[in-house]
Amino acid sequence: MTNPPDHPGDRSMTQPDTRPDGAALLDALRDALTRYVILPSPEAADAVTLWIAASHAQPAWAHAPRLVIRAPEKRCGKSRLLDVTEATCHDPFITVNSSSAAVYRSISEDPPTMLVDEADTIFGPKADGNEDLRGLLNAGHQRNRPAKRYDANTGRVESIPTFAMAALAGIGAMPDTIEDRAVVIRMRRRGPGESVAPYRHRRDRPALRQLAEDLRLWLRADLETLEKAEPPMPVEDRAADTWEPLITVADHAGGTWPDRARAAVLALTAEADDNTEISNRVRLLADCRTAFGTDPALATVTLLERLKADPEAPWADYGPNGLTAMKLGVILREYDIRSANIRFTDGTQAKGYQRADFTDAWARYCPALDTPPTTGNADIPLFEGGSRPSRPSLVIAGQRGTASNRGTA
Repeated sequence: MTNPPDHPGDRSMTQPDTRPDGAALLDALRDALTRYVILPSPEAADAVTLWIAASHAQPAWAHAPRLVIRAPEKRCGKSRLLDVTEATCHDPFITVNSSSAAVYRSISEDPPTMLVDEADTIFGPKADGNEDLRGLLNAGHQRNRPAKRYDANTGRVESIPTFAMAALAGIGAMPDTIEDRAVVIRMRRRGPGESVAPYRHRRDRPALRQLAEDLRLWLRADLETLEKAEPPMPVEDRAADTWEPLITVADHAGGTWPDRARAAVLALTAEADDNTEISNRVRLLADCRTAFGTDPALATVTLLERLKADPEAPWADYGPNGLTAMKLGVILREYDIRSANIRFTDGTQAKGYQRADFTDAWARYCPALDTPPTTGNADIPLFEGGSRPSRPSLVIAGQRGTASNRGTA
């Protein structure tokens, strides 16, 4: 005897699958984004789509990636992108003119999505008084980094959660501590022939909020699965932490999204690497390598002269008198590089640095410089015209060489 059609045992065969189609929801969200905003690339559109979707499953993630929407000038669409993000993300919380205390108290175990327009009010030159908010945005990228506050009324130390996804829009770059934890979208003004639909809050937001609700229902039904996911990542370390929620959402949706998500990771992280300004400390390491050439040692005074001789380097104007021996020593000690008294082949002694003491730091912090040049000695970079520095002349005692330009420091 067979079960009647409405028997639970046959329900999977008689009723259609009513689970949301994740790939179709992501497609709809991407269509909404690109209807109102011109994004700089298809990969950027995919990345923003996945970031917004991931905001609906924040309890599943170990890291809360930031979305940085930056532009070189006004009228590049960053505020409009933030508007559409606000309409489609999970529980949007606008932090413009919000006190730090209000922001902290708004974060719970199921946090809102923080949205900050004109982020220069937090990170720019007029950002005095926002230290607490900056601290929250830095710490809140990772779980279990609560802020500690002493409550004088109860005499107890209170732990306040900081974990929450955040989107920040502003002109110019954000601090490294933010962009290193972010999906960075570099907006630009619309070009000739590029057009978008006008966005009207009252007219357009309700449909976008319904899309947000559909995304929430889809992802919240599978939080346990999302939390346990360990997707293969095309990047490592902090980049992997930042992008993993987006990749997990894409894999959960299926269709073309897994491949598109990984293409977006590679494209946007490569763009970030190309546009990242290296710190002065790493710049100093690289410039020291150029100054040394193949010489095994240099006097401090000679090393400083060569560093400050480069018109495109910051060392001639590094402080009132340029880079000094003391400042050089302070920076290099961070890499366990210290000056010493060196005896040269002509019998003189001078305070200076040995090239061998730099090799470990060069390999760790500026490995791109390890690629050998096509001609000449392995460690001498190629120069154009008259920009090539004079040959280093100080060497360690016991090795052949000249010592025509001696100096002390």
